[in-house]
Order: sequence, then structure tokens, then C-alpha cells
Amino acid sequence: MINGVDFPPRFYGRGEVKLTKKVNTQITKVYFVRHAQPEHMWEDDRTRPLTAEGKQDSEMVLDFLRDKGIDVFYCSPYRRSLDTIADTAAFYGKEIITDERLREREKGADGNNHGMFEKRWENHDYHEENGESIHMVQKRNIAALTEILAENRGRSIVIGTHGTALSSILNFYRPEFSCKDFLRIIDWMPYIIELDFEESKLLEIKEHCHIEKEFKGKKRADKKTDEKD
Repeated sequence: MINGVDFPPRFYGRGEVKLTKKVNTQITKVYFVRHAQPEHMWEDDRTRPLTAEGKQDSEMVLDFLRDKGIDVFYCSPYRRSLDTIADTAAFYGKEIITDERLREREKGADGNNHGMFEKRWENHDYHEENGESIHMVQKRNIAALTEILAENRGRSIVIGTHGTALSSILNFYRPEFSCKDFLRIIDWMPYIIELDFEESKLLEIKEHCHIEKEFKGKKRADKKTDEKD
């Protein structure tokens, strides 16, 4: 149990995954920061801002990262992700490098509901019209991450991200990551998880901290239609 949360042993074990590491290797630390609480009623996904609570909760990100010696910041171009890590980047005197490939899943009509979540996670190539599949999101996010790792070997990196984008990355390295795991973190905003690499090889996963937020949109997408909000 970490921070009062029980982690499924099939994925996180005691809160982290460890593989054999060589001595005296150059470790690249990537801190993925899922954005703080956004204005769920805001229609445009790209410009959706944080709520007042979300802005305040972003202080947790700086509090955790201020002593981690961050070398570089990357982010989705979406406003809520940028705003979540902005104060931390300013603290380090660093610019935020945006990468379109790190954006959240493109959503089609009625693309976010419990049934669609299950379908997409059961079949990673499934998507609604004008929406993206898990595989499509994963492909572009992993492409971006691969380049980031190659260009920043041995450095400490922050990547501002989203729920589905981050989950697709975790699934790439841990194929057992499923819809259940995605739904476990759906209300964690912000959420910081660390992935440590030796070159492109994943060595360790560590969940650090999160704030669980109450959903304030029209209808919770992670519940079945016969469940009450």
C-alpha cells in the first residue's frame, strides 16, 4: 500500500517494478506528470484550462520535483498539461518543449463512455468514427518518447501528459496494463509516475503522488449507463 492506495500485484507489485540493473550505468529518469483537474465543461480539448482547484493542486508538482534536478521539460501542446508543469519549469528556468505527438487521444462522437473504454482496451485497434484507437495514441507517444530518451541520455526529464496518452505508454512497457488500471487512475489529477531507463530499456516504474479529484462534468464517462453518477 502506498499513500493509502493498494496496487494490483500483477502490475505494480509493491508500488514499483524492478528489473536487473547493471552497476555504473547511465540512468535516464522520466517523470510523467498527468495534468491537474481541468474544466470538464469546456468543449475545446486543446484549450481546456485548469479549474481554480487544478491550478492550486499543481503546487504539488513543484513541491515534488523541486529537488529532482530536472534538466529538460517536454509536454503535450494542450493547455491543461502545459499549465500543470509551468511553475515547475519556471522554477528551473527552463522552457517547455511541446510535441504534438504527446497530445491526448483524439475523441469522436460519444467516444468517452464506459462501453467505449472497454472496447478500446479489449481491442487496441478499435476506435469510434473520427477518434483514435489505443494503438494509434500509443504509436505516436512511444515515437516521441523514444526520441526524447535518445536525445537526453542520463538526464532527468519531465513530460506533461494525459490519462489515455500515459496509459498507452504504460501498456507498451507492461502489456498487462488494462482498462481496469486505466480506470484506477482516471480521477488522479495531477499524478506523477517515474520511469527509469538505461538507454531505451525500462528498468523501473515508481508511482510517486497524486490527488484524487471529484468529477465535475456532465456525466462520468467511466461508469456504466445503469450506474448512478
